Amino acid sequence: MERGWKVEKRQSPRKVVLILFLMFSILFAPAAAGAESLTILFTHDLHDHLLPYTVLLDGEITAVGGYARLLAAINAERERDPELLLLDGGDFSMGTLFQTIFASHAPQLRLMGRMGYDVVTFGNHEYDFRAKGLAESITAAKESGERLPQIVASNILFPLDEEGNLTPTLEQLQTAMHRYPVKSYVVLEKKGVKIGVFGLMGRDAASNAPMSEVAFEEYLDAAQRIVDILRNEEGVDLVICLSHAGTDGKSPKTEDEMLAKEVPGIDVIVSGHSHTLLPEPLLVGNTVIGSCGEYGMNLGVIRLARQGDGWELVEYSLKPIDESVAEDGELLGVIAEYKEIVETEYLARFGLEFDQVLAHSPFSFTPSFEIGAQHREEPLGSLISDAYIYAVEQAEGDAYEPVAVAIVPAGTIRGSFVEGDITTSQVFIVSSLGIGADGVPGYPLVSVYLTGKELKTLCEVDASVAPIMGSAQLYMSGLRYEFNPRRLFFNKVTTVKLQNPDGSLVELENDKLYRVVAGLYAGQMLPAVSAKSFGLLSLVPKDRYGNPIEDFEEHIIYDYSQGEPREVKEWYAIAQYLQSFGEVDGLPEIPAKYREAEGRKIVDFSLHPIDLLKNPNKISLVVYGVIIALGVTASLITGRIRRRRKERARKIYR
Repeated sequence: MERGWKVEKRQSPRKVVLILFLMFSILFAPAAAGAESLTILFTHDLHDHLLPYTVLLDGEITAVGGYARLLAAINAERERDPELLLLDGGDFSMGTLFQTIFASHAPQLRLMGRMGYDVVTFGNHEYDFRAKGLAESITAAKESGERLPQIVASNILFPLDEEGNLTPTLEQLQTAMHRYPVKSYVVLEKKGVKIGVFGLMGRDAASNAPMSEVAFEEYLDAAQRIVDILRNEEGVDLVICLSHAGTDGKSPKTEDEMLAKEVPGIDVIVSGHSHTLLPEPLLVGNTVIGSCGEYGMNLGVIRLARQGDGWELVEYSLKPIDESVAEDGELLGVIAEYKEIVETEYLARFGLEFDQVLAHSPFSFTPSFEIGAQHREEPLGSLISDAYIYAVEQAEGDAYEPVAVAIVPAGTIRGSFVEGDITTSQVFIVSSLGIGADGVPGYPLVSVYLTGKELKTLCEVDASVAPIMGSAQLYMSGLRYEFNPRRLFFNKVTTVKLQNPDGSLVELENDKLYRVVAGLYAGQMLPAVSAKSFGLLSLVPKDRYGNPIEDFEEHIIYDYSQGEPREVKEWYAIAQYLQSFGEVDGLPEIPAKYREAEGRKIVDFSLHPIDLLKNPNKISLVVYGVIIALGVTASLITGRIRRRRKERARKIYR
């Protein structure tokens, strides 16, 4: 008995310590772990996809995305971590009919505020309605009085005119940004952790905002400047960059990978602009790069844990926003209200309704996120370019001047059609960019003239530039051309002919002017061909008299059939064309010819010497000449070396 008591006496302190340790662990360990771990939710390139949209995935037609589903997924994560951080990497606007009330009602920022976004940045498409449109949108959001996300734009510049002043629209934008306010960076605190967040516009994104009126500081320089401030002056524990630069291109040379390499003080990069879907994060040094795809198809999740002086990646995942996610009913109701505003303030002028069925497709086209990925003719591109010509013919009536060629760049195709009924909203998504000179959303068609030689150059742009820049791939009506990807750069095209509406082929005359139709944005980008090709290729859009065009808005195509002149919008041209098709079961149906490629663009991968060398142009002749000259020079040098060796050998043997 005494012995037993002694044993119990000796073990008692250990038990007490153990019990106290367990109690301490239970009571305090979770809180400590929570304070040392962070959850970051992110999106980018939402492009106004407030509602779910149908897409062909793995051969199945499914509805994905939608803000009401996205919010439900966010709230599920909030239940796990109430102090999470919710961020967006830009291009939250422009892509659906909701963009038509971007300037007047700012549904994008207001809805993101309702959803609890902490910080967002601008992408290039936030500038689609120019400085004035963005200023009005920011102002409308501010005046709503609703909760709004903070906005960071770290490398935006406001250039002065020749007299040292801001233009009225830039002054309007600057004032709106100060009032909102839009900041270079923000410092937040979550779980006692100081977090610095800033936003960048990358090089390619900046080049895709030709109507922005603002300028952008080199993104790497701006990043280093802001990181130095956040680390050295603000004393933050974690640095996050909302980068609208992207991971498009060859790794590790993509813009955001270069950002992580050149500015190692960034812990996390939310990578927007390129619409990249990264199932696994890119890790560059200690920087985590995440990208979750486009249009709200996924919600990105990054979980970090404190590791010494830095952070360790605990989890990276993409949560699919599909039919398995229930919709938040309250937010769905708010979106329905914005939908009614769109019908009243925008669609009424076209005599259309949001969900009105315009046509039926008996087959599915290539999904938009795959268009441009392969260098080939795309039936959807053919349909859109054909629609441009049809719409111009309808608008001009008896005064119609035949259009020889219509151009559609892959980068301007923002959506696609799947098998089934096609509504007004779905048509708008396919060609949703920009605004016209009339201030009405939607890029208009423009009419320009190119010589036959320049049309051949246009085909060469597609053949040579598209493989390294998928968005530059061209789909055209009116031309039939063949190229060999294995031929010399800028000399890949072997044949080009004009294709008449009846299918007959005609040789192009080098000096003759041909009428060409394109969207306003595509037309404005044509002169950039010279710079992109280092001056080796040249396109100079002209008026009907052969004079170079300086202001493309002076060449917008108008429809006078309603009395008042009205711009022929890209998206409405498609709507008109769809409605022109023959009816099946009471609905216009897309013809079977658009099910497959028609042979407008023929790709020949031949390695036969004749196929590789035939039809050389000036560029290839110069290259061949240089190669021959180098070969002759090398041969002469080699011959001279051999002769000297022989002479030395003779002397030795003597």
